[in-house]
Amino acid sequence: MSRYWSTVVRGLNPYVPGEQPKLANLVKLNTNENPYGPSPKVLEAVRVEAGDTLRLYPDPNSDKLREAIAANHGVGPSQVFVGNGSDEVLAHAFLALLKHEQPILFPDVTYSFYPVYCGLYDIEYREIPLTDSFEIRVDDYCLPNGGIIFPNPNAPTARLLALSEIERLLERNTESVVVVDEAYVDFGGESAVGLVAKYPQLLVVHTLSKSRSLAGLRVGYAIGQPELIEALIRVKDSFNSYPLDRFAQAGAVAALQDRAYFDETCRKVIATRDRLTAELTALGFEVLPSAANFVFARHVQRDGAELAASLRERSIIVRHFRKPARIAPFLRITVGTEEQCDALIAALKELLP
Repeated sequence: MSRYWSTVVRGLNPYVPGEQPKLANLVKLNTNENPYGPSPKVLEAVRVEAGDTLRLYPDPNSDKLREAIAANHGVGPSQVFVGNGSDEVLAHAFLALLKHEQPILFPDVTYSFYPVYCGLYDIEYREIPLTDSFEIRVDDYCLPNGGIIFPNPNAPTARLLALSEIERLLERNTESVVVVDEAYVDFGGESAVGLVAKYPQLLVVHTLSKSRSLAGLRVGYAIGQPELIEALIRVKDSFNSYPLDRFAQAGAVAALQDRAYFDETCRKVIATRDRLTAELTALGFEVLPSAANFVFARHVQRDGAELAASLRERSIIVRHFRKPARIAPFLRITVGTEEQCDALIAALKELLP
């Protein structure tokens, strides 16, 4: 531990991202990347952007992108905030909207970046246990709080909270912000964006990394009423006025405008997910109902860590979480191509009795 570190750094427990192996010929099913490339229109837009204008700063407000997002969701540009991936958008939300005297609330099994942000910004939090079936129960969140945040579908469990339940939570929690992190909603859920006009405390966060196949460009956004968006902009402009470069803005606009490609890709992932779920179940796995581009599964007889290690020996990478203890038996498996999922099932048939 360096003697030059600040007291903040000394107390941090940083987020551990999914492994990005450098080895070739892997079946990589560990980081929930889309198995299909981005729209050809995205590639063309990025190529066009590679010119002399790279010597100039990008638009600090990302106006064209905000307009494209607004058009996609039926809101106004003043209701849209963009950032360098949804992780940056979430980080700004923690500082701008969730740092209050009362602790914030989020599930005990959820996106592991949430407690990291709390540590970075000195935000108190309380983890609310999921049910025995790994569901979010709205009644458990009817407590004094400085804010509420959860993914929907939840990660890593993949379970979806119905939109009617989100509205019930908003009706009962009017004095603090509710952040719904919809990184995976396009694979089987209904977005809460339609509730933004009715509930001024609601902020909905999206990413283009998953359903739009743009993890490499790092584009995320939030939708809320202008008062919430202004708070995010104030933090952004106090940190980095130019979070999205020219390639990211151009590529993101093209991705949002190619609705047909987006719909086709989502349909393919959903179809493969359903087939993968059936095949895992036939092999003795319990698979939680998934509305995401991954499944969360445990075998009735085999240890999760052991299975992950054995698959790795066969050049198949899945995600295993050791903490919290009750999810240690599970594997989080990204929905890959049909061929990748076939390879996974073939390997599991060799490993399982």
